[in-house]
Amino acid sequence: MAAVIVAPSQMNAQPGHGGPPPGQAKKGNYPPPGQGGPGRQDFRMDRNYRDQVARHYRSDAQRWNNRKRPAFAPGYAIPRNYSIRPVPSSYWRGMPPPPRGYQYGYYDGYMVAYDPTTRIIADVMDLVTAFAH
Repeated sequence: MAAVIVAPSQMNAQPGHGGPPPGQAKKGNYPPPGQGGPGRQDFRMDRNYRDQVARHYRSDAQRWNNRKRPAFAPGYAIPRNYSIRPVPSSYWRGMPPPPRGYQYGYYDGYMVAYDPTTRIIADVMDLVTAFAH
């Protein structure tokens, strides 16, 4: 059920090291904790399916525990140099589909609902926290 929230200390972190994505860091307009950005879709992934999705990415997600990762937030674009892997529909079977024009993707322990053309994030699910306890 954990959402990605950028702590104030992370807002000044170096891009790619727990702070905002590089393109957003330069703009200086990264959202305050708990708030989305200007391109935000009114969409939320159902966190009840987190464990179902996480088991498919267990080995990769576990390696990101206690490691620095980029911070993704709804409403902001994923940098073009980040290679987002599509999430097969069999992994999210039973979940509501992403918004029209969006798809589910995976990157560094995060499942994101994003627009593949603009790379704007509608919502983020942190799969690393599924294995953190």
